[in-house]
Amino acid sequence: MALRSSNIVQTSAKSKMGKHLNVFFACIIMASLLLCGCSHFDGGFQAKSTFIEANDLFSQGNYTASLGKYQQIIEKYPTAGDRSLFEMGIVYAYPGNEQKDYQRSLECFQKLIKDYPGSGYRKDSELMVFTINNVIIKDKTIATQHTYIGTFQQEIKNNENEITALQKKIEALEQEVSRKEDGIVTLQNEIFASHKGPADKILIEKKERRLSLISKGKVLKTYQIALGGNPNGPKERQGDNKTPEGTYVIDSKNRDSRYHLSLHISYPNEKDKKRAKQHGVSPGGDIMIHGLKNGFSWVGDLHTEVDWTKGCIAVTDKEIEEIDKLAPNGTIVEIRPGRHGGT
Repeated sequence: MALRSSNIVQTSAKSKMGKHLNVFFACIIMASLLLCGCSHFDGGFQAKSTFIEANDLFSQGNYTASLGKYQQIIEKYPTAGDRSLFEMGIVYAYPGNEQKDYQRSLECFQKLIKDYPGSGYRKDSELMVFTINNVIIKDKTIATQHTYIGTFQQEIKNNENEITALQKKIEALEQEVSRKEDGIVTLQNEIFASHKGPADKILIEKKERRLSLISKGKVLKTYQIALGGNPNGPKERQGDNKTPEGTYVIDSKNRDSRYHLSLHISYPNEKDKKRAKQHGVSPGGDIMIHGLKNGFSWVGDLHTEVDWTKGCIAVTDKEIEEIDKLAPNGTIVEIRPGRHGGT
């Protein structure tokens, strides 16, 4: 009876692991194919038609023929080689491919990184190399643990006097396997989140000292922020150290900023200009979302303990790098009012 229960648990663990991996690669493939569908066809119409053929063959489950089409593109249209290598890597890693080969998948991504250093697929390829290596390692670890479980089950058959002690060992190993599977799920969720696509809105809530990245009405991620040294109310004039309130867009980026990296907000808008004119003052400008001052990245999250900017919105260096990746120029920025009567 105890042996039968262990077999059921082992089968369940394997099923759970397979389900998680299938979900992971399905998400990666959906996101990657969506990305590829919007890319530029450097090889012209013939390259585009061959890509379509390769994708159709993939959809039909003819993975060998699909890979052959991608190889033709590499040979005939070298400028489209980076995309071909990226999609070949996806095909080799696809769980529905009975001949899936993680090693060949890695070779495709690694060749892309080496031969096409300026490719737009480079960062995604580096991420896939990291992810597949981690999945392989964790798969091997889980397989090893399942092997141990099988060994202990055989010992139970041979010596019933040790059943109780061995069952405890099995339970401990199954818990360890579960923890490792949870680690894979966490990694999968992080990778999938990074492929959700760009944010279409940045919401800054001054009262909560919070910045949220939003895509299609859903919050992708939130960050704690620091505001201008005089945070109450909207910015009215140059030098008032206030953070604006209203709707703007990201209109440029500066990767050589004195504050690590900065995203320029299109302040002042027409409403801001009209208000400043009525008061006979300059509305000011140069409002950014930026990181910490160069040389002070070690401060980290502690910077949010005080509003220290001259009207900008500040996050950590790591956070501004994330925001930069997910918020392209043209992203809407809504800055909602802060609390009144205090900070």
